[in-house]
Amino acid sequence: MGRAGQPKDRADGPERKCIATGDVRPVSGLIRFVVGPDGQIAPDIAGKLPGRGIWVSADPAALAKAAGKGLFSRAAKQAVKVPDDLPAFVERQLAARVVNLISLARKGGHAVSGYEKVKDWLAKDEAEILIQASDGSERGKSKLSTPYGGSFIGWLTAEELGRAFGRQTAVHAALHAGGLAQRVVEEAARLKGLRVLNGEKTRRKGSRS
Repeated sequence: MGRAGQPKDRADGPERKCIATGDVRPVSGLIRFVVGPDGQIAPDIAGKLPGRGIWVSADPAALAKAAGKGLFSRAAKQAVKVPDDLPAFVERQLAARVVNLISLARKGGHAVSGYEKVKDWLAKDEAEILIQASDGSERGKSKLSTPYGGSFIGWLTAEELGRAFGRQTAVHAALHAGGLAQRVVEEAARLKGLRVLNGEKTRRKGSRS
């Protein structure tokens, strides 16, 4: 621990304490909240909101506990208002964040969608991240493998993934290394904490994020 009981920033990234579990863990697995001017608790999904951060694990049970046990008010040392169904509220915002980042990558020429285009990038070792819709055909998805040493994201819906590419739906997508790739992986990991529960694992060939 650092001065004043604050967790140190380690070599693998800063750490903070979850107000619900008491665990000290990397911020990559936590959601930062701040208290707005109106006393409303707001998730700082983009990491840009001013104010003292209150940290909760990216986990439905931890978010529900923090909301239901008055832990936000205790951490903020004031009465605060918490959005209804906080886990679902945070999940929607995180999903929108991931979709927006993929869309920005696509506009910069660093992402493609569609089975044939993704297959071509994988064959040419141009893909760093494979993304497949959670509700897409398992048979079709099994024909593509995560890039060696790369990352896999499999917990966006076909509608959400399609939105990133200006389409109604999309099942397969890939991203180049560099650019927004790391941010996509990091934000998708938080979303995974809210969508992939109880140790459930999405089965795919190749390595996993």
